[in-house]
Amino acid sequence: MSFILLIVFAMMFWYTGLLLQRCMNKHPLIKSYPDIGEVAFGLRGRAMISTFIYIELFLVAVELLILEGDNLEKLFPHMNFKIGSLRIEGKSGFVVLAALVILSTTWLRSLGALAYVSLGGVMVSIVLIGCVVWVGEIDGVGFHESGQLVNWEGLTTAVSLFAFCYCAHGVMPTLINSMNDRSQFGKVTYNARGKSLLYILFKVNK
Repeated sequence: MSFILLIVFAMMFWYTGLLLQRCMNKHPLIKSYPDIGEVAFGLRGRAMISTFIYIELFLVAVELLILEGDNLEKLFPHMNFKIGSLRIEGKSGFVVLAALVILSTTWLRSLGALAYVSLGGVMVSIVLIGCVVWVGEIDGVGFHESGQLVNWEGLTTAVSLFAFCYCAHGVMPTLINSMNDRSQFGKVTYNARGKSLLYILFKVNK
C-alpha cells in the first residue's frame, strides 16, 4: 500500500519541478530558491527560504551517510578500520569512508563530469534490481507475501525514505541554470523520477 505514497511523491516532485522552471523563466533574475523567496515575500522570505534549504541539504547529507553506513555494515559485519593508533569500528568507519568518497565529487568543476558519476548510480541500481529479480525468480528463493496490508508503525519510515529519494529539489535551480535548453527540463525531472523509482524498488525488496 505504501507504493501509493511513492506515486504521490513522484507526481509532487514532477509538478513542483515544473513550477520552479516556470518561476525562473518568468523572472530571469531568479537563480535560486532564496531568489524566489525574495520576489514573493521580500528579504524575510529570502532569509526563511535560505534557512530551510540549508537545513534540508545538511539533513539529506546526514541521512545519506547513515544509509551508507548501515548498508555497508550489513555487507561487511566484522570490518574494522585502523589508522595509526586510532581504531574505528563498524558503522562509524563506513560512514567516514563514504563521506570521503562523496567529498571527492565536490571537487569536480564541471557538471558534465558529475553526469558520469550519476550514470554509474543508475547502472548500479539496474544491476541490483536485476540481482533481486534473479534471486527471487531463478535461484528458487521466490517472493513471499507476508505481513500486514497496512503497517501504520512503519508509515513514518516509509514516508521519510520516499521523501529522501526526491530530495534533489535543492539543486534544481543550479541544474536549470546549467542547461543550454531549458525547455528540456521537464524531461530531466521525469528521468529523475524514474531513477528514484528504481532506487526505492531495490530498498523495498531488500
